[in-house]
Amino acid sequence: MSTMEKLERRMRQALIKVDERVARISKLTVVEKSKKMLQKLIAADRRKGSKKAEKPPAAVKMLQLVHERVRNAIRHALGIVPLPCLLDDGHSEVSAPASASQRTETEDIGGDTPRRELELDAVPRPRALWMDMASCYIPDHDEDAFFCHPAAGVIAVADGVGGYRKRGVDDAGAFARALIASAFAEARRAFAAGGASVPVCPYALLRGAHEAAARSLAPGASTAAVVSLDGATLRWACVGDSGFAVLRGGRIVHRSTPQQHRFNCPYQLSAADGGDSVADADVGGVEVAGGDVVVVGTDGLFDNVFDSELERLVWEGTELGMSPQDMADDIAGTALQVSLGWLAHSPSTCCTESWRKDEEGVERFYGGKVDDITVVVAFIVSSI
Repeated sequence: MSTMEKLERRMRQALIKVDERVARISKLTVVEKSKKMLQKLIAADRRKGSKKAEKPPAAVKMLQLVHERVRNAIRHALGIVPLPCLLDDGHSEVSAPASASQRTETEDIGGDTPRRELELDAVPRPRALWMDMASCYIPDHDEDAFFCHPAAGVIAVADGVGGYRKRGVDDAGAFARALIASAFAEARRAFAAGGASVPVCPYALLRGAHEAAARSLAPGASTAAVVSLDGATLRWACVGDSGFAVLRGGRIVHRSTPQQHRFNCPYQLSAADGGDSVADADVGGVEVAGGDVVVVGTDGLFDNVFDSELERLVWEGTELGMSPQDMADDIAGTALQVSLGWLAHSPSTCCTESWRKDEEGVERFYGGKVDDITVVVAFIVSSI
């Protein structure tokens, strides 16, 4: 079997899996239709003989169908909310939550920010790498917030702590939105002042955003994760269980470590005194290269998708040539599927009392965690 025939077979198998996933979640009867369509393509290939053209039309069509179905069927059939976009001063398209993009004024981030080890001297430098990014947001209580700034190479996600609803807070996502709105405004100002040649320090950005959000007295609390690209280094500042993973060749080479005081009680930022602070953030940097994939998300992703499953999704998406948008939609759709499965095996063990013994006789909890799901996928691209 030739390499192209193997590629066509993988494409066909992937399309059937996507159709089955959509059918299970949205209860659409599309699997049989898909199989008939695939049988027609196979028959057409056989009629053309064993010799393959340099660009087999069936393979090209199949790849297009995979892209279209992942982007449209999963995204819209599952009710995934389309993201409002801002054109950032003509430099790039910036995706942001409506709560951030609709604000007409954000408090200035004032005061002197103390330097930390990861803060960088503002020396212009060429960027050999950049991030091609896209996002997918599936709301539950609509308490997540995030932004993507491709030109500046910055991604930030925040997750409002739902426990504040039990404390009488009507909008538990208010602080998360205030945090992201402030960070987004500061990232835009930094990019306007220094351009892409001056990298953004995640810790400084998060600290300034927290100070501004605290001054606004927005209710609630939030976890947060900010990542930025500095040359060939991906730097981060994370508080709580929002996080990220860096994958190379379909394998995780770095995964952020969740911060929790105890089970299901993550570190969190708020306007109140005496809680966690940005000084408690996990900060660091990891070397990246062209072809790497960065996945940033809230706990709606990481509580429902094992690292091994995330590796599989990224590897398959890379093999099929998916765009960042396709991959973000596919990963978010998978997290949603697990979150709704009461017998699903997931990283979350606190959402169901049902349990059973696995094949090795070990007692395990089962069930996904229904939550807001935010996924941002960034491809590390070499400009050389």
